[in-house]
Amino acid sequence: MNIDALLENLSNPALLFFIFGIIASQIKSDLSIPENSSKFISIYLLISIGFKGGQELSHTAIDSSVILALVGGAVFSALVPVYTFFLLKRKLKLENAVAIAASYGSVSAVTFVTAISFLEMEGIHFGGHMIAVMAIMEAPAIIVGVYFLNSYRTDASEKTSNIGVLRHSFTNASVMLILGSLIIGFLASETQAEGIKPFTTDIFKGFLAVFLLDMGIKSGKHLGVLCKKGIFPFLFSSIIPFVNGLIAVSVGSLFMDSFGNLLLFSILVASASYIAVPAAMRNIAPSSDPGLYLPMALGITFPINVMIGIPFYASIIPYFLS
Repeated sequence: MNIDALLENLSNPALLFFIFGIIASQIKSDLSIPENSSKFISIYLLISIGFKGGQELSHTAIDSSVILALVGGAVFSALVPVYTFFLLKRKLKLENAVAIAASYGSVSAVTFVTAISFLEMEGIHFGGHMIAVMAIMEAPAIIVGVYFLNSYRTDASEKTSNIGVLRHSFTNASVMLILGSLIIGFLASETQAEGIKPFTTDIFKGFLAVFLLDMGIKSGKHLGVLCKKGIFPFLFSSIIPFVNGLIAVSVGSLFMDSFGNLLLFSILVASASYIAVPAAMRNIAPSSDPGLYLPMALGITFPINVMIGIPFYASIIPYFLS
């Protein structure tokens, strides 16, 4: 891995705020971001990213590479839970194996936003359609999780409606925000978009820094919880992101020739959901343990991806595109 890329990523102010949040939680500081403020900032980030992606998409020709990226994202979101489920089922009970597998098949919007910040800092272009790829990757993993629950459960009363889960997946607040903002950005004229540029662009990095500070505080707290769960969850959540990410780089390079798009694709496949999937699991697998899969995704995988994963993929992608 290129050590210069790692050091440059670690000098990103937003990422430094994330590290600061982890440190604050570990020394038992009472530093916190009010929940309502955190929720507002997350809404803002999704709107900003979706809108800017829609503007980019309006200038992008819908060709085979765009279609392949969308299909590839959906396929990976469905396949990752399959092989991770059978690995996890050997060590964990059914509901926990399903919840973790679905989490790692789905995506982290905040990891995606951080990767976009990295690309913008480096002045690297990416396609607006990658926003749509992220949104598409939310649902398939949850649907696969429901399939495994229904297949392995013996009590028919516990089985879940696939239609209901599908509807919930696409009406999830994060998916609705990102898709709605993408469509609005696509339809808005350049003149009108320029009028709200101070909102969508100029203050973006400042809000991202505050949000990552909050994520750092939460990650640090979850890290302590995960230490009590044994070595297997820790190893899984540390290793599987790189397995998934490397497969994504290898396969993605077959139909992507853009550095920025391939980096975003790899980090999406490497990430794990700690918002959409936990919300779904509360309904479809209430006996699963959020004290297990949430710390894995947020306490281990998220920090690894934003601090090490992004510069790691950035350093190896040129070899796959050459």
